[in-house]
Amino acid sequence: MKIALITGITGQDGSYLTEHLLAKGYTVHGLVRRASMFNRSRIDHLRTGQGTPADRLVLHYGDLADLTSVRRLLKRVSPNEVYHLAGQSHVGLSFEIPEVTCQENGMATLGLLEAMRDLDYPVRFYHAASSEMFGSPKATPQSEATAFNPVNPYGCAKAFATQLCHVYRNSYGLFACSGIAYNHESPRRGENFVTRKITLAAARIKAGRQAALQLGNLEAQRDWGYAPEYVTAMWQMLQTEKPLDCVLATGRLCSIKEFAMAAFKEVGLELKFEGRGAAEVGRRTDTGAVVIKVDPRYYRPADSTHLVGDASLARQALGWAPKTIGTEVARLMARADWESITASGKPDRFD
Repeated sequence: MKIALITGITGQDGSYLTEHLLAKGYTVHGLVRRASMFNRSRIDHLRTGQGTPADRLVLHYGDLADLTSVRRLLKRVSPNEVYHLAGQSHVGLSFEIPEVTCQENGMATLGLLEAMRDLDYPVRFYHAASSEMFGSPKATPQSEATAFNPVNPYGCAKAFATQLCHVYRNSYGLFACSGIAYNHESPRRGENFVTRKITLAAARIKAGRQAALQLGNLEAQRDWGYAPEYVTAMWQMLQTEKPLDCVLATGRLCSIKEFAMAAFKEVGLELKFEGRGAAEVGRRTDTGAVVIKVDPRYYRPADSTHLVGDASLARQALGWAPKTIGTEVARLMARADWESITASGKPDRFD
C-alpha cells in the first residue's frame, strides 16, 4: 500500500486529490495548519467513516515554515509520494502581502526539497506550479518550453519554486516535478475566488438573497478547467518512469463576462450587458434590474494576459485531457450552489 503526504489537504485540490488517492488504496497523510482546525469542511466527509477506513486518512498539525517539524513528519510518515499544494493562492492578494506570498510559495518549497534530499529512501515530489509564471507571455499558447515572465508576486514565487525543482532534480536526482496548472475550479472553490463569487451570487440573486454582484475587469480572460480532472493529472505525473513538468490546461479562453452569463443562465437568469469599462453593468433581461456592476477596486495593479495553455505533453505522456471547460464549469458550479441553497437554505461554505 502506497503512502502519500499532502500539504494543503484542506483546500480545493487537496480534498479532491485525497478522494482520488483513497480510492486507489493509498494511506493519505495531510499537513494542516493549526489555523485550519475549524476549516476542514472539504474533507470532513472523508473523516466520518463514510466508506473510508479512518486509519487511511491521518491529519498532522504543523507549519511548512517550521522545517524541523517537517523533517520529523517525513521520517515518521515515510511517504512514497509528496504532493505540495499548500501556499498563498490569491494572485491579487500577493500584491498586498508579497513577503508572505514568497515565503509560503517559494521558501516553503525549498524547505521541503531540502528535507527530502536528506531522506535515506527515494520519494516522489509534486509541486503545484501555476500559469501565472508566464505572466505576460512570450508565446501563445504556452507550453513547458515557454519562458517565464511573471507580472505579480504570486507568479514570481511560483517561478522560483519551479526552478528549484529543476535544480534539485538535476543536481541531486530527486524525482521532483511541477504541474503548471491553469485556472481550475469546482463547487469547492473558496468564496473569495472570482468564479465562486460569481456562481454563489447568481444563486443568491435568484433566491432573492442578494441584490447585485461587484466585479473587476469583465473582459479578463482565463483558461478555466475542472479541478477533479486536474488532480488526476497530478497523480499521473508521479507514476511516470522519469520526472517531467507538464502544462495542465484546456487550451481555451473564457472571459469573466462569459463565465458570469453562463452561471446566471444556469439558475434561470438571462443577462444583458451595457456600457463600457467601469461604467459597464449587467442587467436581468426579465426585470431590467442591474445585478452586475464593475468596481475598480477589484482591478489588479498588473494582470496576466492571454494565458492559455498547450497541454500536448500531458496528453502524450500521461494520456490526460480535460473534459469540462470554461462555461461548462460555470454551469456546474452555479447548479451546485443553487441546489445547496434550495436544499438547506444556505450554500456550502468554503473559505
